[in-house]
Order: sequence, then C-alpha cells, then structure tokens
Amino acid sequence: MKKLTRNKKIGDRGERRTALYLFLRGYRILERNYTAGHKEIDIIASKGSLIAFVEVKTRSDTVNAAPASAVTNQKRRNIIAAAKAYCASHDVSDKSIRFDISEVPVKGRINYIANAFTE
Repeated sequence: MKKLTRNKKIGDRGERRTALYLFLRGYRILERNYTAGHKEIDIIASKGSLIAFVEVKTRSDTVNAAPASAVTNQKRRNIIAAAKAYCASHDVSDKSIRFDISEVPVKGRINYIANAFTE
C-alpha cells in the first residue's frame, strides 16, 4: 500500500473538513477529487440551483501567507477547465456556477471564500 506523505494527509484532512462544513450548511457533495485529464477540482457541491466548484487549501502556517494566495492564475484556469468538462458531461443547464476557495488551517476555523474568482 502506498504511504501517504504528510502534506497529502494534511490536504485530505482539509478536504474532509470542508466537505463536512458544506454538508452542515445544506450542500450536497456531488464529487470529491474530480479529474478531467490532469486537472482536478477538490470538491463539487450543490445547494438549490447552485453548483460550487471548491478548491481547498490546507496549511499549517497561515501567518506568512493566506492559503488562497496559493491559487495561482494557472491553477484557476485549470479549475475552470475541469469545471467546464464537468458541466459538459452533466446536465447543469439550469444551475448557476460559482468558484470558491476553502482556507483550512490545521488548527482553527475554516475561512470559506464564496465567489473567490470568476471565469
């Protein structure tokens, strides 16, 4: 069995915490770790007529830089491309789409940024 790296374990924990955070706020988790080619979306969730594509950034050190700052323009383009692939393969014509970032400190509260960026 493949041994998980420390960063992967921390990232997985952040994704689980974010999925629970969304679930407790009435979202339905549609996908976790959705991939389209080499592009990935951490969480796809829906609530009513909304689909949220969520990038999760988990950090042990949030003092020097906000975790969301790690979502570069290239990473945003990749998330948008993966979201387009998801939308093309699922019936989402009646849904609005949003791109969110979940900043998850190892210790502390989630900072959830709705509409963190646009297409």
